[in-house]
Amino acid sequence: MSTNTAPIPSIGQPVSRIEGPLKVTGKAKYAGEYPVPGLLHGYVINSTITRGTITSIDVSAAKDLPGVIEVFTHENHPPTAWLDLKHADMDAPPGKAFKPLADNRIVCHGQPIGLVVAESFELARRAATLVRFEYKEEPFATDLKEHLAEAREAKKGLATLLKPPPPKPQGDFDKAYAAAPARAAATFFHGTEHHNPLELFATTTEYLGEGRLRIYDKTQSTVNSQVYVANVFGLHFKDVQVIAPYVGGAFGSGLRPQHQLFMSAMAALALRRSVRVTLDRSQMFTFGHRPPTLQHTAFGADEKGRVHALHHSAISETSRFEDYTEMTVDWSHKLYPAEHTRFEHQLVPLDVFTPLDMRAPGGSTGMHAVEITMDMLAHELGMDPLHLRLVNYTEKDPSADLPFSSKELRQCYLQGAEKFGWSQRGAKPRSMRRGRRLVGYGMATGMWDAMRLFARVQAIVGADGRLEIRCAVTDIGTGTVTVMTQIAADAMGMALEDVTFSYADSSMPFAPLQGGSFTVATVGSAIAVACQALKKKLFKKARQMDGSPLHALEFEEVEFFGGRIVASSDAALGISFGDIIAANKNRPIQTTNGSMPNPLKTRKWSRAVHSAVFVEVEVDEELGIINVTRALTAVAAGRIINPKTAGSQILGGMVWGISKALREETLSDPRFGKYMNANLAEYHIPVHADIHDLDVIFVEENDTVVNDLGIKGVGEIGVVGMPPAIANAIFHATGKRINDLPIHFDKLLQP
Repeated sequence: MSTNTAPIPSIGQPVSRIEGPLKVTGKAKYAGEYPVPGLLHGYVINSTITRGTITSIDVSAAKDLPGVIEVFTHENHPPTAWLDLKHADMDAPPGKAFKPLADNRIVCHGQPIGLVVAESFELARRAATLVRFEYKEEPFATDLKEHLAEAREAKKGLATLLKPPPPKPQGDFDKAYAAAPARAAATFFHGTEHHNPLELFATTTEYLGEGRLRIYDKTQSTVNSQVYVANVFGLHFKDVQVIAPYVGGAFGSGLRPQHQLFMSAMAALALRRSVRVTLDRSQMFTFGHRPPTLQHTAFGADEKGRVHALHHSAISETSRFEDYTEMTVDWSHKLYPAEHTRFEHQLVPLDVFTPLDMRAPGGSTGMHAVEITMDMLAHELGMDPLHLRLVNYTEKDPSADLPFSSKELRQCYLQGAEKFGWSQRGAKPRSMRRGRRLVGYGMATGMWDAMRLFARVQAIVGADGRLEIRCAVTDIGTGTVTVMTQIAADAMGMALEDVTFSYADSSMPFAPLQGGSFTVATVGSAIAVACQALKKKLFKKARQMDGSPLHALEFEEVEFFGGRIVASSDAALGISFGDIIAANKNRPIQTTNGSMPNPLKTRKWSRAVHSAVFVEVEVDEELGIINVTRALTAVAAGRIINPKTAGSQILGGMVWGISKALREETLSDPRFGKYMNANLAEYHIPVHADIHDLDVIFVEENDTVVNDLGIKGVGEIGVVGMPPAIANAIFHATGKRINDLPIHFDKLLQP
């Protein structure tokens, strides 16, 4: 234990990641690394056609190989739940969830259609090449642009609570836009993007006997994976334990149960053996993606730049069995007041796997179109793009007609512009040079909802007087373990080293999916509630102790610091946590508490995190090569628990924004319905040489409404404003407006 002096508060301090040494030394174990005795290995077989039926299967050559244990297909896989709802998960969109190996139907290219289980991974992979499938192919459609005529409204479901449909029209957009002195309209498109976190999708299922499983999974929710496996295979929830302490990046790819989780659990139950299944890099392209989306915008403003007409429509792809949708077209009216609006979002069902949330889903797509259109409007008016945003600045959310719980976006604009040197920007495109390279400055606004959900936390003080916090939440590399430890330490008045945060185990108290930038606000709030309840329990026991110096005091008359309860009037009068536990016969004192948003408090407010992004690019005039030489993001995100980990989140989002703007795209051949670049050699992402001077500013923002801790998430806000800021900078450098992503040099070389 630490000394009796009050520890320095850790909230607001740039604490390094607690688990960092384990990761950099290789001691941290990921889902595909746990040493389980008697482990078998599975390799998934994928469909080579896009739509049709399997007519015959020959597994004889594969099963003849010594060491091959079994080949599972739809013909022999164990029974699963017949009710469609049992196959859904906590993040499932409306529709019928995909059921691996359920029947002989092929619904998309790369669909998992078999699993070879063998004594080694290499043997399973070799045997998989020997399994022969015959198909009856059917016509298919995989190209969004070729099937726009089939667009329709999204189906309604529980998922629409977090992703509501576009708001209803207001006023008369057509009339207002036609009469507007300044207008800007454009069409935007970005292709398919796939998750490529460093860690492969992997699941190790340890068979414990009698239908009990301990599963190590790459997931963003141990509870989601637990419930899915239990429901699908008819197990008791308590007989399925999912563990995921280290996740090598997820960014949405672990929100839903991946193919290998089903396969690993299925094989373990059928064979009564422990089984590991890992998808290789190309197979990761068969599970979810950011959907290609076609957008159209039309904004109208008066002579002073005040926007009064907003139109934003989007058409994106979904699978034929689920209706995946995103909040794409809502953002402009959350930022800019307008009396006349029209927003539309439609889906085109295609023969692809269901799209999946990818960092800042909808926001990254929609803000790109919104902020380029605003830049176009500024150019039309001959106005500085930053000034146009300030002209349209509002403290209310126009779309909901509610005030923001806090909004320091204006300071993001002003402080970001000052540090970036925005005033040095030449007014006209192609007016700035650096040798043979054209230089451009661009800016954009970022926005993301500040959400909070329900979570439960267990807080325990043991015989050593240390505090343990337990929660099923995962840490997908965001610094969750560290910031939760900081929150708990300050809540109990303890030193950071006297607190342990135990997590990522489905047997622990409930936590929702880790996504949407709501984890710290959600679980952190639950920690605060649990620690308050624990302090009251400790104090009650302390008052009852023989000769207690606190027996005549009330709870409001004591303080907690340094692992002690002391009188506010005299710190010498106190009792250590260790002595309290000793008086409790060395039995831990603990409490489990839940915390959820108070709708009566929050319904009168709109809650969001905001950012202003400033970018400098250099464009080689002869070769068209684009370089993002400088970028700065100013963020208003309420109370920053740890500026080091939060800043890292923003920097990571900025890098992803560069990738989305200039490199990242999955190419599909519509003749085969197949992704053509399902590897890291051809699916281009930035490397170190592509990233230059990146900077982050956190603007001070106090919010007493969003949650008791004043926390807003920062996971998504780092990416949403970067692509439009880069595109706007390229226009300023070259005078060429390119609205499709990614922006390649060949587009700049075209006349």
